[in-house]
Amino acid sequence: NLYTIKENVKRNKVIMKNINGGMNRKKSKAGYFGEKYYDSLRELEKNVNLLYLKDVDTSSCKPDMYDEDLNQKLLKIQDEWLIPANKFIFVIPEYNGGMPGALKMFIDAISIRKRSETFEGKKAAIVGVAAGRAGNLRGMEHLTGVLNYLGTIVLPNRQPYSSIYKLMDKQGNITDESTLNTIENHVTQIINF
Repeated sequence: NLYTIKENVKRNKVIMKNINGGMNRKKSKAGYFGEKYYDSLRELEKNVNLLYLKDVDTSSCKPDMYDEDLNQKLLKIQDEWLIPANKFIFVIPEYNGGMPGALKMFIDAISIRKRSETFEGKKAAIVGVAAGRAGNLRGMEHLTGVLNYLGTIVLPNRQPYSSIYKLMDKQGNITDESTLNTIENHVTQIINF
């Protein structure tokens, strides 16, 4: 579930936050963390929109994705969501000790055209989510390298959440008070970044 949040802030400033970066799996537990970040941002900012990667037609993520004439669906997302943005938040679940391949493929596809307008000089925050005990540290490190390569400035406080099943109830609500406080503090850092 790649969540993309687009905020229209006063003074015609547009902020986009990609939340729950790159998972195209439906019913992802990591999605609950993305939703909590979304809700926390909505409390502080107005006009927030949300786009899930799982709802993006990824059928264009194939060899033709490098031909901008054949990749109109992804180009529309890039033009309407990514290029106007100046901030991103990626909440990435751990997949096989790293970040989901769907996120990397999505970044590869959209970086073919207007790469500098999409990434250079923009800011990003990274949140790692894992059922295990490392909070997707390797995935966050990998995504940091990719984003730095593209010219994106990454918030030094990359936030890992480990053993996520212990932090949520059966309905997916995050119930751990320490985790809720950490999310609120991290959101404040992201806004001020």
